[in-house]
Amino acid sequence: MKKLTYVFLFVFFLVLSCKQEKPKGWIDYDRLANQDSKDWLTLGGNQMMQHFSPLSQINKENVKDLGFAWEYDASTYIGNVPRGLEATPIVVDGIMYTSGPWGAVYALDAKTGKELWTYKPKVDASYGRRACCDVVNRGLAVWEGKVYVGTLDGYLVSLDAENGKEVWRVDTFTDRTKAYTITSPPHVAGNIVMIGNSGGEYGVRGYVTAYDLKSGEEKWRFWIVPGDPAKGHESEEMEMAAKTWDPNSQWPSGMGGTVWGESAYDRELNLLYIGTGNSTPYPIWFRSPAGGDNLFLSSIIAINPDNGKMAWYYQTTPGEIWDYTATQNIVLADLDINGSSRKVLMMAPKNGFYYVLDRATGELISAEKYTKVNWASHVDLKTGRPVLTEQGQWYDKEPKLVVPYLGGGHVWQPMAFNPVTGLVYIPERSVPQVFKTFETYNWLPDVDNTNLDYANMYKFKKNVANQIKSAEDTLRSESLLAYDPVQQKAVWKFTEGGPDGGIMSTPDLVFQGTRTGYLNVHDAKTGEKLKSIFTGVGIMAAPTTYTVDGEQYVSVMAGYGGAETYAYLPDGVVFEYENKGRILTFKLGGGETPLPPKKKPIATPAPPNTVIKTELLQKGATLYDFYCITCHGNFGDNHLSQHPDLSKMTEAKHMTFNEIVLKGILSENGMANFSNSLSEEDVEAIHHYLLNQQTISFEKEKGSKNK
Repeated sequence: MKKLTYVFLFVFFLVLSCKQEKPKGWIDYDRLANQDSKDWLTLGGNQMMQHFSPLSQINKENVKDLGFAWEYDASTYIGNVPRGLEATPIVVDGIMYTSGPWGAVYALDAKTGKELWTYKPKVDASYGRRACCDVVNRGLAVWEGKVYVGTLDGYLVSLDAENGKEVWRVDTFTDRTKAYTITSPPHVAGNIVMIGNSGGEYGVRGYVTAYDLKSGEEKWRFWIVPGDPAKGHESEEMEMAAKTWDPNSQWPSGMGGTVWGESAYDRELNLLYIGTGNSTPYPIWFRSPAGGDNLFLSSIIAINPDNGKMAWYYQTTPGEIWDYTATQNIVLADLDINGSSRKVLMMAPKNGFYYVLDRATGELISAEKYTKVNWASHVDLKTGRPVLTEQGQWYDKEPKLVVPYLGGGHVWQPMAFNPVTGLVYIPERSVPQVFKTFETYNWLPDVDNTNLDYANMYKFKKNVANQIKSAEDTLRSESLLAYDPVQQKAVWKFTEGGPDGGIMSTPDLVFQGTRTGYLNVHDAKTGEKLKSIFTGVGIMAAPTTYTVDGEQYVSVMAGYGGAETYAYLPDGVVFEYENKGRILTFKLGGGETPLPPKKKPIATPAPPNTVIKTELLQKGATLYDFYCITCHGNFGDNHLSQHPDLSKMTEAKHMTFNEIVLKGILSENGMANFSNSLSEEDVEAIHHYLLNQQTISFEKEKGSKNK
């Protein structure tokens, strides 16, 4: 009888334990609050989104022994153009979840890199035309056994973390005639998952939408900027925001304000924090002729996730005209300021000022320059507003020399906060630019509507010679910057080798990838470079770290792309090695990192035997510069793009040129249809311009061979 009782109890507890076993990918608020250091549970590693891990098995004493552990091919599954990788992998109980171009998802064994499952959504690849900054994806969310990801063409998808099967899929776009895309990561807050969108340069109206985690039912939508007041306002917030816009604004342009960066959530305060983007068009005298702050552009907004109502906001750049987004990653921390512990929110947005806010109230605690800034002298702590200089005035009457440039002092690559050193680590850059606009503006579908004269961005002597005070005013610089957020001052800088990748920190180390193909490891206190691993691939994404079976790993998504796809800086490793997207993972005692194949030059094919219509060349050049150069870039030795050099087209491409451009026969590969923008006469002019360029390149190469 006793034996039967023991057997019964054993079976009972076995069944009970099985019932209590959580599904794969199980993250909830209790787990976040009591996080095991072996995991990396959010894009920022923890619930504070700090891009920090307390793991220290890899430390400054032994990091010299860090080496290759495994790799995984994460290159694009659509088309042949290499795409950027921008996500930070999430690791839960030995399984890595991360996203790639178009919204692909990879689930891997975090110890070996073995593929467990992949999700490759059937994306409308023609949306690649609507993506200002490549078809990238900046990450996913894992929650209670589900994986949430956005696709480039506007769908939010819930996947089973066990096998990658779709649980639900919802269309997040309100108007598919507009050039919306999704490159942003979703964020879980309360009982909802929130997703934003991209497209601010193309003329859309930004918003975020919240969906029920389990069913995908829409719960609320928060618009960032108002619509045409004649049509009424969706909320009290939009009614308030409309008062900061000219009633006769250029409403068809959408006005921008998209949300595409890393957000954050404070469960104790029950506040979801989002950062908002730039305007459309950039010049306020075209979009809101009477001026105004133009809320909620370039703002940090706290939202109650239960009802979608705004708790507070802070606008970093009122009336913005420079693409100074506040979409950079949001970091939460508890800091000792003036003898008191403060719950703060921190951001280093594009405009060049480092902001520390009270995350409960939105009170501005401090704001100082973390990079070179000439458009404002300082931020007035009483009003919270930047104090404009002469360079910060409208550039409607004359071009202005402004720093930071439209890419900002800090773009999207995540900064990290280390609670041990008390420092933040920022991929900082200082780049001057000529801000010059065209004399008129008209919104056009599916094209850049910023109305900036990009051709004159760096022509300083031609446009702003009288504004140059010293040689430094026109020089570019960049650094891995260690910054004290309490004292608001730089502690150290590392400036060598293109330090522009996202950042991850551990107690005594800082990890960062570079466009020159290295993963560098620095002393967190001094900035000394302790280890440098050459990967042969440009790295933009922030690394992650975790342990499996007691062994610590560092992993990073390596693959260059993003906004500069058509014109990489000349020191980029993409010009030496094939830009093969990979997940690279390292451990102590690892081996040599395998390199991708060397890049091979492509000879210019002989052009077709066609009489070039020289009278079309100027028109073709103008149209190419407006519609094509953003992706395909320049020609020959000046071709710095990952997209094909159109002066090297094969005869087959020439024969089908009209069908490619006007009928979209290659749209499945990402080459969209341009029939809503170009006529047959326009395409003929572009084609003859390209034929002429190919003839020039071919004759030049033939002449070089004969020497």
